[in-house]
Amino acid sequence: MAHTCRGTITLATAHIEVGDTCHLVLTSGGRNYHLKATSDGESQRWVSALQQAKANTTHMMHQSDDSGDEAPVPQPDRALTQGALKTLASKLDDLSTCNELIGKHGTALQRSLSELEDLRTATDGTDKLKTVNERATLFRITSNAMINACRDFLDVAETHSRRWQRALQYEREQRHHLEETIEQLAKQHNSLERAWREAPSTHPDGGERRREGDASDENEDTEFFDAVEDSPAFITVTATDHTQHRSDAGSDNMQLRRVRRSRIPDKPNYSLNLWSIMKNCIGKELSKIPMPVNFNEPLSMLQRLTEDLEYSDLLDRAARCESSLEQMCLVAAFSVSSYSTTIHRTAKPFNPLLGETYELDRLDDFGYRSICEQVSHHPPAAAHHVTSQRGWTLWQEITIDSKFRGKYISVMPLGCIHLQFHSSGNHYVWGKVTSTVHNIIVGKLWIDQSGDIEIVNHRTKDTCHLKFVPYSYFSRDLPRKVTGVVADSEGTAHHILSGTWDEKMESAKIVESSRGCGGSEGKQKTVYQTLQPKLLWKKYPLPENAENMHFFSSLALTLNEPEEGVAPTDSRLRPDQRLMEAGLWDEANAHKQHISREITGFQPLWFERRTDDSTGESTYVYRGGYWEAKDGQDWSQCPDIF
Repeated sequence: MAHTCRGTITLATAHIEVGDTCHLVLTSGGRNYHLKATSDGESQRWVSALQQAKANTTHMMHQSDDSGDEAPVPQPDRALTQGALKTLASKLDDLSTCNELIGKHGTALQRSLSELEDLRTATDGTDKLKTVNERATLFRITSNAMINACRDFLDVAETHSRRWQRALQYEREQRHHLEETIEQLAKQHNSLERAWREAPSTHPDGGERRREGDASDENEDTEFFDAVEDSPAFITVTATDHTQHRSDAGSDNMQLRRVRRSRIPDKPNYSLNLWSIMKNCIGKELSKIPMPVNFNEPLSMLQRLTEDLEYSDLLDRAARCESSLEQMCLVAAFSVSSYSTTIHRTAKPFNPLLGETYELDRLDDFGYRSICEQVSHHPPAAAHHVTSQRGWTLWQEITIDSKFRGKYISVMPLGCIHLQFHSSGNHYVWGKVTSTVHNIIVGKLWIDQSGDIEIVNHRTKDTCHLKFVPYSYFSRDLPRKVTGVVADSEGTAHHILSGTWDEKMESAKIVESSRGCGGSEGKQKTVYQTLQPKLLWKKYPLPENAENMHFFSSLALTLNEPEEGVAPTDSRLRPDQRLMEAGLWDEANAHKQHISREITGFQPLWFERRTDDSTGESTYVYRGGYWEAKDGQDWSQCPDIF
């Protein structure tokens, strides 16, 4: 079965133990099931049948795991290795059980044969012969079980041996690729150094810079340099042709790209009783509850909003689509992808101060740059604007409405997200679903997303209805399931969307639809016949050690990285958030108490309220000027909020 159900026993992880005469114990999920048969023979047949079923289940699971042998091998992780070791240990337990049974029945058979030799009457011989036959049958069954268990153990070992060999080969290829990259970087470093030496330049005192190291320039193409910790955080990303002669450094067209950080300090292990803080806050709005940084993550709400751009490549692909319906599928996948980073992120982002901003300039990396500003504090509201050189613009105003209900916290983002593609003029609008954090009082915190999203293309009137299925213990649905239908302006369905908000989304083109039977309240269900589904989006794997770094994604790890030239109101400069990221939580809590959140007569600096032409709603939109102010480093208009 693809899912668990009450009353079932998962044989793949069950342990089978033979007890006293006619008695066996089945252990699964922390429960012991005691079974008793009417005879030793029946008991042994049950043990053999269960062992065989368990072997079949495990074999099917590994067949499923190995179905893509020819596909590129992903890097193995700890969970896979631990699972393999656990399976092998389970097989060893099976072998041990069979060994005990063979010893037990072998001794009984030997005893029966000895008794048969001492027979004196024909009547005794008939009875003893029957007993010997039964013992021999049990011994044969047990031996067969032992052989099957040995074969299963060997199959599992060979299967994982192949997987580990592929993983080893993958690691070798990666190492070889890394060595080639390092060699190329070293050569490019030499080229840059040679260009720097050859470039005409003068010192500040007016004297001409002396040429140094000319004698060592003969073999620079093959010379390697040791890496130093204080080297600049830039590397070249385009290959250079060392055979091409350059007259000066100005003709060197190599591009420089910044290397972003890939880790932050590990999260300290502070214990704090959440219930002692929250018990007096039931029914209150979450933004008005004074929370210590122990329950925060070192990012502001503005940075979490910017994190929606993790999969901006989906919009780049959508901008190149000629079909508005296929474009809608990619926009829908993008709207779902923004929740993938939340699966383990139960901590609360910092509430931005009024007038706080956050910029993310990734023109060189991903072709876009983004600016956010906190435009209201009660209720908390943020405005966001993103412009991409790859054919799209996104803007949104999100107000956070949150309630603490005792056992769980509900976060309801209010407002609309707008997306416009430059070439076609297609203008998409959609909202967000409700996020719920469960087990506030007791148990492990976990997060769920539930509700509906309606995406509308205001130019063509195409629509997409997405449903985020809430988690239910009794449901047979896949956890975190998302389904959707893409329809044209007349309501005709063209694509079916399916997947999960924490892993992937697929689309299947509809080739035929018909009315089926069934359905609740006498309504007929629509049956769609589709082509094979195509993958729209798949979640990137988390970085190594993510569990100790607040489960941040690769993008999230870079969001609070110090950046030169940003506005003095930028979230990166917020002291309590910076202290928390460094692991200084006590200092962060002390600093948080002295931050003022109110500004008299506040007006947003970079956004202004306008009426949207497509939807008719009043919303904050970017008025311009931020990037020009950054270029000139003129921040005289910015308030001093930190």
